[in-house]
Amino acid sequence: MGLSKNQKLTVEIVDLNHLGFGVAKVDGMAVFVAGLVKGDVAQIVLIKVNASFAIGKCLSLVKSSPLRVEGRCTVAGCTACAYRGIGYETECEIKRQSVVSAFRKAGLPDVKIGELLHGERTCGYRNKAQYPVMKDKNGKIVIGFYAPKSHFVKEAAACPLSPAVFTEILEDLRAFFEAYGTSVYDEKTGKGLLRHIYLRRGEVSHEILLTLVINGEKLPDAEALVALLTGKYPEIVGILLNVNRENTNVILGEKYLPVYGRDHIVDTLCGVELELSAPAFYQVNHDTAEILYRKARELAAPSGNDCLLDLFCGVGSIGLSMADAVGELIGVEIVPEAVECAERNAHRAGIVNARFFAGDATDTERLLAPAEHALGRKITPDTVVLDPPRKGCDEKLLDYVARLSPKKIVYVSCNPETLARDVAHLAQNGYLPGEVTPVDMFPGTGHVESVVLMSRA
Repeated sequence: MGLSKNQKLTVEIVDLNHLGFGVAKVDGMAVFVAGLVKGDVAQIVLIKVNASFAIGKCLSLVKSSPLRVEGRCTVAGCTACAYRGIGYETECEIKRQSVVSAFRKAGLPDVKIGELLHGERTCGYRNKAQYPVMKDKNGKIVIGFYAPKSHFVKEAAACPLSPAVFTEILEDLRAFFEAYGTSVYDEKTGKGLLRHIYLRRGEVSHEILLTLVINGEKLPDAEALVALLTGKYPEIVGILLNVNRENTNVILGEKYLPVYGRDHIVDTLCGVELELSAPAFYQVNHDTAEILYRKARELAAPSGNDCLLDLFCGVGSIGLSMADAVGELIGVEIVPEAVECAERNAHRAGIVNARFFAGDATDTERLLAPAEHALGRKITPDTVVLDPPRKGCDEKLLDYVARLSPKKIVYVSCNPETLARDVAHLAQNGYLPGEVTPVDMFPGTGHVESVVLMSRA
């Protein structure tokens, strides 16, 4: 007969995916149910049925899984964290196994996956958070995160993954915008002003940068807002407006307008002081980033005469953490503001052997042209560091890196599937992978970082 919408079933959850959905199997079809964990037995109702899968909603828990724990998250109704319903040890093992599985699927079952590394904190670790804003049916402002596979905002201003000061600032912003009648963006109509609230904080410096993403170029009552926030939070060193008038899923637009103070914060990572602008990439978990970068340095084993090429370098954090041990550091990044930050960061740290250049990693014909023109010579790196976004590297870039013929490639990844795919491709180009080290940068969520050394055969 098959499954149908509104059908009620009693199911056993046999798996838990990285989005936090419990997975049941009914007549060979996968049924995904938010809020359930492996081992739960529950009564559900099907709310969506496709040809290859179905989505259910839990009506009642018939039998609780031995893996289930309560109290990891105190925000009722939020489903943004995949693993809020299980213990942290179980979460770590699931994440490590996800890396094992990715390499098996990529045809690399013999690659060794090491133990997962992680920091001490599972809460309060986020130094950056971007909160969508909407109004509910009663006209109240909701600040939180999107429910999985939707654009419905679940209230989560008190998210325990963020520092307590973020919650305090968000509640003051909510009260201010409600008191002053600030309009909130509506995706359906394209009208309304406030779209997102973006907070960035230095773990060491405690400096905070607030960016309000708006559907316009002016914030009414900005002076009153500045007076309120800076009077209460002296650690706020800058307030910006980001202009995003597009009908898009992209959070940030390209234009920033100053409202108060600086357009950046300063923080220290691996002993290097870094300037961080709003659009610049920076690992969201400071303490675990230091663990990851120390592991990357261990794998790179830099020596005094080496040329280190850091692709997707962002504000220079990985490369600068190794600069003291190499002869030359060259960083390449597509975001111009990040390149400028990286240059200032090198200067701030007194690092004289580092240069940073703008370049698009998808345009291999011109990727190193600005650097080679400035230096007046060809670049022949001994080590290449790759730290791409979730989509990984395209084959053209991997082939290009292989043609550069570095002795070592250190690959830092936030996506096990694309890492395994790219490692397989580099292996075809003569680079053999060592042990992969998973790192839990994002406790509670379904994300896992990994780092691996690939050496020329």
